[in-house]
Amino acid sequence: MNLYVMRHGRTNYNELGLCNDDPNADVFLNDIGRRQAQAAAEQLRDLLIDRIIVSPLRRTRQTAEIVNQYHDAPIEVHPDIVDIRSGFDGRAVSEYFAAIAHDPVNARVNGGESLLDHKQRVLGFIRWLRAQQQENILVVAHEETIRVFVAYCEGNIPDEGLRDLNIGNCEYRCYRLDDCDKAFGGV
Repeated sequence: MNLYVMRHGRTNYNELGLCNDDPNADVFLNDIGRRQAQAAAEQLRDLLIDRIIVSPLRRTRQTAEIVNQYHDAPIEVHPDIVDIRSGFDGRAVSEYFAAIAHDPVNARVNGGESLLDHKQRVLGFIRWLRAQQQENILVVAHEETIRVFVAYCEGNIPDEGLRDLNIGNCEYRCYRLDDCDKAFGGV
């Protein structure tokens, strides 16, 4: 399976430095994000994409719809690739990082997930994805989610190093899922 993983375009909350994991919050692509998504669409226009999977957060669907102008692939929502449930929805990202600084991998605050909880959820999605029949899938998700894909497909990234991976808005990576399975040893 050819797997393309992409982070959504820039949003109003990115500009404000706020956390968001609530699908009902008014978080959307801003002008920069729409331009980023259009540029990604142009870069991906000649690829065969059979299906696009997005998180329940609106910014991923908005990004996917722009990219999909050249593909007309079905877009579906999957809950397991939503951003990390920080427990700080609508609050400053800096507050969240300060709250987990004592144990960035295992800390759960305000009823949120730890980094390891999130990683396990995304690995569950990868197990589900391996059972899919499509050959060319684009996943549009979030930086924290894409980090798990990068660690899974490129290997040798300890849990403590996940947050050191920087994935820009509308940055994408291309993988063969079978090769990822071999590199990671399966999930």
